[in-house]
Amino acid sequence: MQTSTSADQPRQTPPRRILAIWCARLSVDRWRLSLAPEQDCDTRPTVLITETAHGPRIDAVNDAARDAGAQTGMMLADARTLCPQLCTAPSDPAGDLAMLETLAIWARRWGPWSALDPPDGLLVDVTAVAHLFGGEQRLLADVEAAFARRRLAVRAAIAPTAGAAWALAHYGPRHAIIDPHQDPLRALDDLPVAALRLDDDVLTVLRRLGLKRLGDLAGIATGAIDRSEAAARDALHRRFRNRKSPSANPLVRLDQLLGRVPEPLLPVEVRQMPLVQRRLMEPLRHRSLLDRVIADLAQDMARELEARAEGARRLELGLWRVDGEVIGLRIELAAATREAAHIARLFEEKLDKVDAGFGIETVRLCASWSEPLAMMQADVEQAAERHGTSLAAFVDRLTVRLGAQAVRRPVPNASHLPERAQAWRPPLEPQPALQGAFEFHARPLKLLDRPEKISVLYASPDGCPQRFRWRGNVHEVARVEGPERIAPEWWRERSSVRLRDYYRIEDASGRRYWIYRHGHAADGRGGVPDWFLQGLFA
Repeated sequence: MQTSTSADQPRQTPPRRILAIWCARLSVDRWRLSLAPEQDCDTRPTVLITETAHGPRIDAVNDAARDAGAQTGMMLADARTLCPQLCTAPSDPAGDLAMLETLAIWARRWGPWSALDPPDGLLVDVTAVAHLFGGEQRLLADVEAAFARRRLAVRAAIAPTAGAAWALAHYGPRHAIIDPHQDPLRALDDLPVAALRLDDDVLTVLRRLGLKRLGDLAGIATGAIDRSEAAARDALHRRFRNRKSPSANPLVRLDQLLGRVPEPLLPVEVRQMPLVQRRLMEPLRHRSLLDRVIADLAQDMARELEARAEGARRLELGLWRVDGEVIGLRIELAAATREAAHIARLFEEKLDKVDAGFGIETVRLCASWSEPLAMMQADVEQAAERHGTSLAAFVDRLTVRLGAQAVRRPVPNASHLPERAQAWRPPLEPQPALQGAFEFHARPLKLLDRPEKISVLYASPDGCPQRFRWRGNVHEVARVEGPERIAPEWWRERSSVRLRDYYRIEDASGRRYWIYRHGHAADGRGGVPDWFLQGLFA
């Protein structure tokens, strides 16, 4: 008799579990933690404000201000009519996001990866890890206790999908959990439709339609056979089918909540930025000494990048003065590099406007953006970069000297038409990926801004040109190559647009031109074809 062991059994994949953490008062808690411990900030009504064109607007409020009548989104002038003793502090969304990123890295103590849920939430994958904490209830208790020790107020929930966990954390009871085998919509039917993470205008439309709770959408979400519910789903689909964003389409959000449509989550990765610095024994005031320190730092940065097989795209230089002021300089590069001489030369352009004051005591260089770069740089472009003559190095020097807005570069565009085959973009903007490979015949080095109409003498309507007149001069055609036919782009042009037949011709003097015939005599899209000159060969 043959027996099977546990190793022969197929391994079952555990159900997915997502932990949602909502930092309900992130901005206020961060502001409170930045104050001195002896300052009494909980009893004073305080709001965090942002300057707008119509005056200060409230972004966050503490408990005392909320009790006094202030609310998020209210104008400060209106709030002060309710509470004249209202205190204010500037809002800092960038600082809040930086703190949220730090919390996301710290939150990986509860799961293998974590993701941001801006502006004040985190998502942690806790699949098959709850038993390490004694169960999911104890896991949620540990989350709240860990944040409470850091004086941060949070609400947490666990569900099979990110949408369901978010809804429970924001609108459900404390320590809410949805069982893996339970229908998420039945567990959330008493929650408001705002739990679907929808825009305000979409919520207004749903409320006007009488859809106020998730339970009202139960039949629509499940696609019941009932005709009235099927008609309601079709009506919602027609109303929101042109909305591209998931937060503007309730049906997409419903499918994400139920796990029918995947919701991509971007895990937060810990990555140490290359950083080098010098703490100087004596403060520096002279430019020549500062240039030498920066050259040494560029050499150190080159070694750091070489050890990582990377090249820098953005470099930030910090100068700490004796009086405590910090001067920050930043450069962005058109291509990844770790050439120390090139980096030092770019910062020399920036240092002309630096005031050293009583001296600079610390210099720090950081590569805040780096890309993979091969260890061997043996091709023509990289070899030229070592001598300071490459195109990327030239663009970098122009950008530092003239500014990023004054420099443009040509990039290929996904079009067969010559006038659309390239576009001008800022030098530091990433080059867009083409949808397909475009292989062309020889193209002239110079294209006219607009094709110029010419008069052509030919033997037959569809034959090669023999003589043409351009800008008052008659040119005898000695050699002809072509035609190269280019069809119009039917997805952009009207159906009446004509074909083009391009010819590369050489006149009796040896000058070469690029001309084309616009249309054919028998194409039924116009009269006699016109001829145009569009480019000049070297």
